[in-house]
Parts: sequence; C-alpha cells; structure tokens
Amino acid sequence: MDVHIDAIGEQPLRSFDLSTLGGILRVCHVELVLLDGQPPMAAVTSFVHDQALLCTFELGARTRGRFMLPVDWCLLGWMESVDPATSWCHGVPLAPGGIVSVMPEGITEFALGAHSRVTFVLVPLRRFQQRVASRQLGGMDTGEFEVPLVSGGDLAALQAHYQGLQRRIHSGEVGADEIDRLLDVHAGELFGNGTAERRVSNRNRRARYLILRRAEDMMRANIRRHIYMQELCDAAGVSERALRYAFEELVGISPVRYLSMLRLCEACRTLSTADAGRKSVKSVALSCGLWDLSRFADNYRRVFGELPSETLMRGTFAEP
Repeated sequence: MDVHIDAIGEQPLRSFDLSTLGGILRVCHVELVLLDGQPPMAAVTSFVHDQALLCTFELGARTRGRFMLPVDWCLLGWMESVDPATSWCHGVPLAPGGIVSVMPEGITEFALGAHSRVTFVLVPLRRFQQRVASRQLGGMDTGEFEVPLVSGGDLAALQAHYQGLQRRIHSGEVGADEIDRLLDVHAGELFGNGTAERRVSNRNRRARYLILRRAEDMMRANIRRHIYMQELCDAAGVSERALRYAFEELVGISPVRYLSMLRLCEACRTLSTADAGRKSVKSVALSCGLWDLSRFADNYRRVFGELPSETLMRGTFAEP
C-alpha cells in the first residue's frame, strides 16, 4: 500500500512544495493559485486502497485551483469544513457537509477558503457507474446518467458515512470492502429516490463566475507579456467595475493581484520541475511575465520561503 500520512487533527499544518501539493490526485495535476500571498501549508493523509485513492486534507490559506480528470476516473468527496463565502466549485457555493461528485467532463474549477477540510475518494469511473446504474435502472449498466456536481437536499446518511470514513482513514482502520460500501452509500443517497438534486448558483453569481473565467483564460493565454486592465475587460466583455466585483466576490482579491499570484505560482511550478542545466531562473521568470527579477525574487521568497534558485536546484537534484 502506497502511503503518505500527516493526519489532520493530530499534527499541525506543515509547509508543502506547491508542485507536490498539486499532485495530490495522483492521476492528474491540480493547478493551484495561492490567494493570500501565504506559503502553501497543508495537512494531508492519503493512500491507495483497493484500486482507489483515499484522502483527507486541510489547506491553510485561501486557494484557487483547477484540474482535469482522466476519462476513466471520478472523484467523490465530502466538505467537512468550508466557508461558503469563499469556497465554490464552478461558481456554485460549497457548504459544510456538502457532497461533490466530479465526473471526467473537462476542467473542474474550484476555490477553497482558509482551513477548508475535505475528504475524497478517487475511483475508476466504471466502478461508480455500475453502482449508480443499479440504483437507477434496476441493474441495467449504462453511462447515461446525470450526476450532480454539488449535491443539494438532505444527505445526512452519506455525510455520516464520510465522517466515519475520515476517522477510519486517520486511524488506519480502512476495511477490505471500504470502497464498495462507500460507492453503494454514495449512489444510494444520490439516486435512491430517482433524479439526484443539485445545488446551483443564482443568476448574478453565475454571471460573475463566467466573467472570472473569461478574464483568467486571457491571463493564462498571455502570461508571458504585460496585460492591461482594458484587455481583461474586453476579454470578459464587461466594465472594469464589473470585473473587479467578479474577482472580489469569487477570489477575494483584485484582477491585478490575482494575475500577480497566478504568475508567481506558475513560476514556482515550472522551477520545481525544471532542469537547472537547461533552464535558468531568469528564463522561467520571463516566461511567466515577471520582468523585474529583483522584485520577483523578493516576492517569491516571501510566499514560498526560499529563493527561486533554491527551488530550481532542489527540483534538479531531487531523488527520482
């Protein structure tokens, strides 16, 4: 069994390499943007069991993230503790006790507030489909069903099951049939009474989420060069005031500050995986649109606790 243990509630949050934290899902990389300008702190318990990944984690600061699951995996999770004002998935607010079911349908976008605590299981999609099909169609096996990304309604039994699963993960008492039991409960609670209920955003929040997405896509596509505020407004199709409202509501910082943190985190990821013999700190910084190298080094050390050159050398000589 592949194990990495740092149990929530038993050990304090510790500093993580941003690239390592982004690899928490194993089957794909999570792109993270730190929103508070604080170092990536977390407590993580994760291990592979019965062809699935079980994980609990707590994040120390507000974080924006995105990932894309492979077509043959899905992620099922429970939000033990989240702040609905700062935590969302595709713009839909996440609430304490909430259930998420992420299917491999493109990029999953989310934000988590400081000290969010989450338990999730990453399982083969086919395995979950079979459980859902047995609940919906009397045993007929099909992939034609709609799974709510963020579930609504009263799912007390499923919440209680995840709470027990969290304790079993921390204590190392996960049973042989743990995954099958979880899938049965998850599918049964979502589809036991027919169509599953889902949480949705109101119209204004949905509009602001789309504004954020369009502006951020423009940032990512042009990260190497200077980006003007008017360009972001044009990409999002809104005024500067509307753009600022969208960013303040969904990520808690201005578009300019978000762009700065996006560039800094992208530089960190690149330095962590680069070969010092092939890339330099300067080339990485310039590729992320960070033209003032002295200021870059100061900001980088303030957030990540080391100089960019140290990250580059540590990644180059890390043990395989």
